[in-house]
Amino acid sequence: MPKLTVANIRPWGADPVDLTIVDGVISDIAPTAELTGSADGAMSSVAAADASRIDGRGLLALPGLVNTHAHVDKSWWGQPWVSYGGRPTTQGRIAHERAERDKYGIPNPDSTQAVLREFLRHGTTLVRTHVDVDLGVGLRGIEVVQQAAEALGGAVEIEVVAFPQDGVIRRPGVLELLDKAAAGGAANIGGLDPASIDRDPVAQLDGLFEIAERHGVGIDIHLHDGGQLGIFQYELIIDRVRRSGLRNKINISHGFALGEVPDSQRGELLAGLADAGITWTTVAPVGSRPLPWRQLRELGIGVGLGTDGIRDLWSPYGDGDILRVANNFARLHGIRTDEDIAYAVELATSRAAGFVHREQHDLTVGSRGDVVLLDAENVQDALIRAPRRELVVAAGRVVTRAGKVLI
Repeated sequence: MPKLTVANIRPWGADPVDLTIVDGVISDIAPTAELTGSADGAMSSVAAADASRIDGRGLLALPGLVNTHAHVDKSWWGQPWVSYGGRPTTQGRIAHERAERDKYGIPNPDSTQAVLREFLRHGTTLVRTHVDVDLGVGLRGIEVVQQAAEALGGAVEIEVVAFPQDGVIRRPGVLELLDKAAAGGAANIGGLDPASIDRDPVAQLDGLFEIAERHGVGIDIHLHDGGQLGIFQYELIIDRVRRSGLRNKINISHGFALGEVPDSQRGELLAGLADAGITWTTVAPVGSRPLPWRQLRELGIGVGLGTDGIRDLWSPYGDGDILRVANNFARLHGIRTDEDIAYAVELATSRAAGFVHREQHDLTVGSRGDVVLLDAENVQDALIRAPRRELVVAAGRVVTRAGKVLI
């Protein structure tokens, strides 16, 4: 659709406007000239007067949600139930997945497309996803994810992290696969617990940084190790960034040790992370220690929210709704004021632009035409209740209506 106007909507709960999207990009935002309805919560009130104009009936509008940490290649969403198994450790989960994934056909385009459609149903239009790259699957997972995204016509925009789930240095040949992935267009390569998985953190980081510098891609490192072992690896990463040309290109996923840093070390460590331009992604898991999120915000350290794996061989939990993840983040960190609640929603939307290499992602002129309508009084109400997404527009195309995906 070359042009679409979503009329009478309240961006971030503000006064009603008409928002126009041309060729997939927001081109104009103007005060609503005539209020033609009210936000009564019924999806029937969000109706199209013609193919190029939709009456939003005064519903709350948010930008498309951004999932900054997903594993869409290995979800079995929509497939028969698979029971949880294996030892409940990182090593145990890896071993269980390697033993079982072929049996369940992971990865495959159908289940990957199913999870992307579920993301769309909840209003997620931009996704940064880790895709397994290892000696068993090779680069096939990346091809599967690309096929699934193409089948949805670009409604969900995907950024790939080529991810060595089974380790790097301990699996000879994985560095070569990561190099091929970077050369083939992956925006990022991944790492995994350099100390506890590979047991050679310097070698893993040297290998990853060499590839990233040569191809100009980013690095996204899963870091589960806690305590001083995790802090030690932060320090190694900061030092490696300072000696490279990769400032503002490194992200740490999970990074649980950041919630365990003693007060005597925290200031210096956070200053180092900020100086290196290192960002953070979290899934705000139940039972984890809170991050020093206020200090991260003050220092300009980017924080993104993600679903991690859902309905896969690691965990049966998750529904793909980033707004619920933002709710978990708010609860984990004891967030209660209106300002801070709104900040949690911003983490799930506009503040996540950089994680998918966008300069802006908001209900603003020049942003991709992604609009999510909800029956909510304000942003705070939307976070607390996570109501059904009444309408989702992705790049100027209506893809979800009344909680049902149309593509």
